[in-house]
Amino acid sequence: MAIVELLQINLLSPMVLAFALGITATLVRSDLKLPDELYTTLSIYLLLAIGLKGGIALAQTSLAAFWAPALATLALGVIIPIIAYGVARKIGKLSVADAAALAAHYGSVSAVTFAAAQTFLDTVGVRYEGFMPALVAILEVPAIVIALLIAQVAGGPQSGDWRKALRELITSKSILLLVGGMVIGWLAGPRGGKEVAPLFVDLFKGALTFFLLELGMVAARRFRDLPSAGLFLLGFGIIIPIFNGLLGIWFGSMTSLSLGGSTILGVLAASASYIAAPAAVRIALPQANPGFYLTAALGITFPFNLAIGLPLYYTIASWIVGGH
Repeated sequence: MAIVELLQINLLSPMVLAFALGITATLVRSDLKLPDELYTTLSIYLLLAIGLKGGIALAQTSLAAFWAPALATLALGVIIPIIAYGVARKIGKLSVADAAALAAHYGSVSAVTFAAAQTFLDTVGVRYEGFMPALVAILEVPAIVIALLIAQVAGGPQSGDWRKALRELITSKSILLLVGGMVIGWLAGPRGGKEVAPLFVDLFKGALTFFLLELGMVAARRFRDLPSAGLFLLGFGIIIPIFNGLLGIWFGSMTSLSLGGSTILGVLAASASYIAAPAAVRIALPQANPGFYLTAALGITFPFNLAIGLPLYYTIASWIVGGH
């Protein structure tokens, strides 16, 4: 399938169109707004659903098939923040705190981008390994830890309370729901999964579309910070995800993941966190500028990945892995 056709399929999907509607609503100053409670409920639902599906798939996966992709994902969680920090310091000339904050966000992962990647592959009929949600949980934490450690070493006494940040990270709702959902799914197995499928499988795409409507409005509010963020962050927010995506796809192919699995690992590597990482950075690096890391992650990288990145990473994976 040509990339132009993939782009057309992706851009006309209900998810991307709902995201665009959210952006439009904010830009035209509409009074559209989802209740905060609904936004929170949807985020809890999506994280738990991803964890459950991953756990159920893990219950049917042998350790021999899982260990190599798991180690590769862990390696990505170490390598990516180091690269991102180096680029932000050397090329962007950012402070230690701002560079480490960017490293934490780009090393960690966006669960919503992962869910969108799954939906995209389902739409174009490409299969992927069922244990991929487990890789989301593996990639969520290490990169943030590495970035905070870098800041602690390079920033010295001016850094914030990174131990408190780690505690908040590990006990955050995103980690608890992903890991807890996987444990529940693994213990319940396929039989238990069938009992909750009407809620956590059948309604998943609809809930994701609803959630992306809200994220479109949130992302559009970050657009106002783009002029102050500068050209470096604009380039960083697009080029670093593409590089990380290539790295993830290559790691996926090296560990014998399928075309779909390698695409998803590339998407995970290319995504930037905007739930777990901001909470940890806010505590550990209070001097870091949210106008940089939130604008880059949510205002630049997320829309790019959602609209263009998904078909791009799939096309690159097709070249590297081959097949369908």
